[in-house]
Order: sequence, then C-alpha cells, then structure tokens
Amino acid sequence: MNEMSFQHYLLGLFAVANNIAAIPLYINLIQGRTVKEQHKICSTATLASFITMITSMFAGLAVLNFFQISVPAFRIAGGLLLLSTGFSMMNSIQKSLEVTDQTFSKIISTAIIPIAIPITTGAGTMSTIILFAEYAKDKPYLHFSLMGAIAAMTVIIYLSFFYAPRIVRYLGATGLDVLTKIFGLITLALGIQFILTGISDAFPGIM
Repeated sequence: MNEMSFQHYLLGLFAVANNIAAIPLYINLIQGRTVKEQHKICSTATLASFITMITSMFAGLAVLNFFQISVPAFRIAGGLLLLSTGFSMMNSIQKSLEVTDQTFSKIISTAIIPIAIPITTGAGTMSTIILFAEYAKDKPYLHFSLMGAIAAMTVIIYLSFFYAPRIVRYLGATGLDVLTKIFGLITLALGIQFILTGISDAFPGIM
C-alpha cells in the first residue's frame, strides 16, 4: 500500500462515513421541532458518530488481538463488508422514518440509532478506521493524521446535518440519490483495495 496521508484518510472516511443517506431520515426527524431542539438532535447524532469513530481507532486493534484475528484476515473481511455497503449505496432508495407523537427523548434515541449508527457510521466505517489505525500504529505522524481526519469528518457530518434542509432544497431527491451512488462507487473501490491488500499480506507470493 502506498504511503497514507491526511487526505487519504479523510477521503476514505468521507466515502464510508458520509451521512448523505441519513439526511432524508434526519429531515423527517426534525419536522415540527424548535430550533433549539433541532440543534440538540444535530449535536447528538454528530457526537454519536464521533464516539463511534474514535473508539474504533483506539480500541479496534485491541479487539482484534483479543480474538486473535490477524490483520490480513480482517482486511479481507472488512473489504467484503465495504463491498456489501457499496452495493447497498449503489442500489439505495430514499426511506422515510415515522416519528409522529414520539417524545423528544425518543427522537434523541433515534438520532443515535439508526441515524448516527449504523447509517452514518456503521460497520463499514468502523472496519475502515481499524485498518487505517493498524497501518498508522508505528507511525506517530500518521496517527495524528488519522485523528485529524476523524475530527474533520466529524465537522463535515455536523455541517451536513445542520444544513440538511438547505441541502435537500438545493439538490433534491435526485441529487441526493446521485451523491449516494457516487460514494457507493468509492466505497466499492475501497473495499476491493482492502481485499487485494489483505490477500497480498496473507499470501506474499501471489501478488
């Protein structure tokens, strides 16, 4: 694998942790809520996504070691998972979320699951971050680059939710669908790269 950088990490996270697919659900969730409540929903969904990403970075490798899972095996498994995620994004349809008569505490819970987890930061995102962290484990400067990419991605997620009504008005359903498919294609490519790298690491003579 070529030398990674902040840009590589951020683009990789942007492909798998983008919340474009969650925006229609989020818009439905904030309907009829005050501005203060909308900000709280936005902050809650973003914080849940950040915690998911940062936990994956710092605890993911320890989990692999505990279960004695090799990194090449996890690369291949993570790649297959990203392929599944990518295909789902390529074939996605806009969904709606019924929130009528829900209490605000229930809506906050919905902002965490499923909007933040797994739609915005799901298993594919966690797998990607764990593999990025493995690559950077002996390189402190890359470790900080990954942390910076996670922080930048958190800001992007927050802004996407905060400006979701404007994004929907500007892009429309068709624009959101096109963006989701573009990110799905990037996710597919990332998954294939992980699989190829995993096979190369497990069987050096093949590639």
